[in-house]
Amino acid sequence: MKALCWEGVNKLAVEEVSDPVLHNDQDVIVRLIAGTTCGSDLHLIGGYIPFMRSGDVIGHEFIGEVVEVGAGVRRHAVGDRVVVCSFVGCGRCWYCANDLWSLCDNTNTNPGIGQALFGADTGGIFGYSHAMGGLRGSHAEYVRVPFADHGAFPVPDGIDDISALFVSDSVPTGWMGADLGA
Repeated sequence: MKALCWEGVNKLAVEEVSDPVLHNDQDVIVRLIAGTTCGSDLHLIGGYIPFMRSGDVIGHEFIGEVVEVGAGVRRHAVGDRVVVCSFVGCGRCWYCANDLWSLCDNTNTNPGIGQALFGADTGGIFGYSHAMGGLRGSHAEYVRVPFADHGAFPVPDGIDDISALFVSDSVPTGWMGADLGA
């Protein structure tokens, strides 16, 4: 499949990459319907976020159609239209149980990097550096979504794709900013 990949500071390229596969029974594979570029992607392109590797697929704001479902997924079926949260949460750890999804203990496959960089580990983020788990991003035809029951949300009929797209990252970011400012 084709994907937008990081090739170094200020350099992206469309490359052929392998199709994603299910890694565990809580994964789904989503065919991208729409995605957008987040302002934080510009931090990657500008070289401000370390631990990017050549060939990493960027992007973390997307809506898609479920095309494959792991055996442990309970809330999604093939054909569902879903919007996916940019941060990946397991739904089980202390942080997820306390609505601190961005700090999930179980989704960053490279713990310790965040501790050294930021003073705390983050959860996994789609397409946003190996410091945040090295998960393949959404600027691709297909995306593997880990822990899909907790981070992929059905889009109701009557909601257009572009309106739903902004629920993946922009709306939660704005909501958190408003909540913190209250």
